[in-house]
Amino acid sequence: MIRNTLISLAFAAIAAPAFAHVSLEQPEAKVGATYKAVLRVPHGCGDLATQTLRVQIPEGFFNVKPMPKAGWVLETVKGKYAKAYDKHGTEVTEGVQEIVWSGGDLPNEFYDEFTFRGSFAGDLPVGSTFYFPVVQECAGAQEAWIDTSGDENAELPAPGVVLIEGKAH
Repeated sequence: MIRNTLISLAFAAIAAPAFAHVSLEQPEAKVGATYKAVLRVPHGCGDLATQTLRVQIPEGFFNVKPMPKAGWVLETVKGKYAKAYDKHGTEVTEGVQEIVWSGGDLPNEFYDEFTFRGSFAGDLPVGSTFYFPVVQECAGAQEAWIDTSGDENAELPAPGVVLIEGKAH
């Protein structure tokens, strides 16, 4: 019985870091390709329910379209890009820079996913990590998952994907 408990605790300790923070379902994305980002939100702020989720869309990820979520209000903040991007022969100079899902109620005891898609620019460096900083807001508290340092011991790491070789154009 004690052995089984120790084994269970060992597996929990190994699995816990993978679900301890907001993360992306797919750990890799192709440069120059479309990517479906599924943000996994495994808990609230302490014991408080998540009521708002804000996702920053960095330069280099364009043509962003978030998925509406039942019970949540969906808003986007748009602006000009630092440079133009090619979308199937059309020049794109502005688009979504932030996605906000608000007015929801995701209790700490539950898990949920928030989805959006877009395209990675073809000139992003293969092998680098591309981060989507996220702020999780709860009643009177927040968790700012915005550390883009890549430090594996970061307390509040931003969700990120490793960029891999895409299709030749």
